[in-house]
Amino acid sequence: MDHEHLRNLFAGMPRLSIRRLFGGVGLYSDGVVFALGAFDEIWIKADAESQPLFEQAGSRPFRYRGKNREVQLPYWSLPDRALDDPDEALKWARLGLTVSLRAPKQASKAKRSRKSASQPL
Repeated sequence: MDHEHLRNLFAGMPRLSIRRLFGGVGLYSDGVVFALGAFDEIWIKADAESQPLFEQAGSRPFRYRGKNREVQLPYWSLPDRALDDPDEALKWARLGLTVSLRAPKQASKAKRSRKSASQPL
């Protein structure tokens, strides 16, 4: 993924940062992930509420083949019309950020393990 292209495409996102993630890159706004760059494509965070918008725009879900099964992540491809249009890309990026912000916060596996280990029997 060309970081300069990603920075230009999503320049309107507050405090945009790009970090390595899942063999690709994660795109963050104020430290909150809203998209992935992987397999030479841009994938926007989605949920059950936003998924119909992605479907209507002709996007595809992020799927890959795991060891013994197909895995689908909660990301959908950035619609084609937004690939070279920063204004359109920004609309989708903001939607991805909204999805991340409304998702329930999950404790890390390490925290859950420590918590369950400290519980009395």
